[in-house]
Amino acid sequence: MTSLRMLSLLVLAASVAGQAFAQSKVGTTIGEFLLIEPSARITGMGNAGVTNYDEIESAYYNPAAIGHFQGTGLQVTHAAWIADIAFDYAALGMSFGDLGNFYAAVTSLNSGDIDVTTVQQEHGTGEKYSVTDVAVTAGYGREISERFSVGMTVSYVQETIWHTSLKTVAFGIGTIYRIGPNGLHIGASLSNFGTQASYDGTDLRVNYDQSAQSSGDNPNIPAAIRTDQFSLPALLRVGVGMPVKIGEDNIVHVEVDAFHPSDNTESISAGAEWSFRKTFFLRAGWQNLFLQDSEVGLTLGAGIQYDMPSFTFSLDYGWADQGRLTQSHRFTLGVSF
Repeated sequence: MTSLRMLSLLVLAASVAGQAFAQSKVGTTIGEFLLIEPSARITGMGNAGVTNYDEIESAYYNPAAIGHFQGTGLQVTHAAWIADIAFDYAALGMSFGDLGNFYAAVTSLNSGDIDVTTVQQEHGTGEKYSVTDVAVTAGYGREISERFSVGMTVSYVQETIWHTSLKTVAFGIGTIYRIGPNGLHIGASLSNFGTQASYDGTDLRVNYDQSAQSSGDNPNIPAAIRTDQFSLPALLRVGVGMPVKIGEDNIVHVEVDAFHPSDNTESISAGAEWSFRKTFFLRAGWQNLFLQDSEVGLTLGAGIQYDMPSFTFSLDYGWADQGRLTQSHRFTLGVSF
């Protein structure tokens, strides 16, 4: 009953986050970099990961995964994103027994240097600018019972375009219910639920002529352009997953997630992972089925995990089709103690 109440709360919060969730409102929100999935493992599974909890970066997809952390772990992801944009994500998870588990993450997106152009100097002024996005996240989660876990995150979000930026705060909540350790898993999460924000900075400072048709007045009155306030791209995930054991050495994990975003249409992602002796992994999936005007589709991935005497090492790779924007590649390195 507790899990049903939590699921109801998530659905209610999602409806508050956007009154027009069912409509496509692409390009109307800030913080779009928050929707770039970091985990190379889950990327290979079609970015369906709301019930996954056995890696640190699972907390991105569902904060309730924090409640299942064991010991201390660190994961770092680098993505060769579209248009030579660099995406990096680092996450740390720590277990404190009866006190619960804690999570911290840093997300960074950087465009690199871009030429400044004007109407008069369309080939460049000689100046350079860049777009940088950063999010710093802290989270807490715990197991309410052997089957049920909950978690929440809070993020400080900043977007900067040359000398102009905005700052806001985003929240995430989630729950995972396991019918059994090797049985059906049910998960739900709400991400990027937060306050609206607007841009401000020296690039919006202008000189204004209040009466351009008159002579004798001051044509250089200091003024500032005020932008509208924009919302974050809130996203509700609901999914089911199940590990299927085949003999002593093989496990196939299947996951299906449904997405309900505030700035796009609904979609479904699905994927599977084959594990051999919990050491070698192959993955495949399809993301955002039924999404209006979708540019993504097939995903593939592979990974290895090796237990050392004092720690466990993992390396994962994920490839995703990006349609006319070609493809993206993710690499995730993990260490747990």
